[in-house]
Amino acid sequence: MSVSAHHEAVLVGGRRVRLLDDRGWSASGPPNIWAMTSVEDIVDTACTVVGPDEPSGGRSHEDMDADHWVQLTEVLRKQGVVADALELKRLPHEVVLSERLLARVGHAPGRDAVQP
Repeated sequence: MSVSAHHEAVLVGGRRVRLLDDRGWSASGPPNIWAMTSVEDIVDTACTVVGPDEPSGGRSHEDMDADHWVQLTEVLRKQGVVADALELKRLPHEVVLSERLLARVGHAPGRDAVQP
């Protein structure tokens, strides 16, 4: 099983700004791994892979979290959008699954947005 993920900000006017597009994950298992994987599992993993990253190099979870949100505000700034890292972190987040992915895990289309 291989899944790609991207992270977008939806602006007030509805415009979407891509924040991350280099994330995803793979898993191996029995031939019916897709049927054994729940929407909730995918949502949880998606939230993990879009960050913040795990601490490394003596950095704390708090350091990594702060750096993550600052990096995302920089991505927005480069696209002409001014945002505060703490405010960005506080905004609601939802995971939107594609119809194709929902079909793979055996769930009916239409239930494609889940609040983590």
